[in-house]
Amino acid sequence: MADKDIDTARHTRDSETHDKEARRTPWRPVKKLETPEPPEGYVYRWIRESFLGQEDANNVSYRLREGWELVQGSELPDGWQLPTIEKGRLAGVVHNEGLILAKMPIETVQERREYYEESTRKANEALDNTMFNDSAKDNRYVKYDSKRETQVTFGKK
Repeated sequence: MADKDIDTARHTRDSETHDKEARRTPWRPVKKLETPEPPEGYVYRWIRESFLGQEDANNVSYRLREGWELVQGSELPDGWQLPTIEKGRLAGVVHNEGLILAKMPIETVQERREYYEESTRKANEALDNTMFNDSAKDNRYVKYDSKRETQVTFGKK
């Protein structure tokens, strides 16, 4: 018996419960779509995978072609455990109530945002040119003041 190494470190029950109390965090309401901080240089977004129990493969396919990458449960930082899809083509992907978690590089998100802002600007410009062009004399449109200012008065003038 003298040859065996005996662990002489003593642990009391108080020291074990102290560790549990030190890690306790106050209760707060659950945030259904809470995510950890994304990796450096990325942005997270939830993408619709199904709606009312019906798979929405078109939406997932469109978002993947747009540049979104699906986040695997193994990619989450320590301390984060989000539900993952267990089987099928999306096995291992983080999901929550019909949504799946995806990430995209910040540069791509900015380029995408600029594209849609420019597209919106062009559409508004085309609408203004059509609706506010008095020389066209097109009576199909209601003519509005292109300044888009309104004036509200109360009572009789």
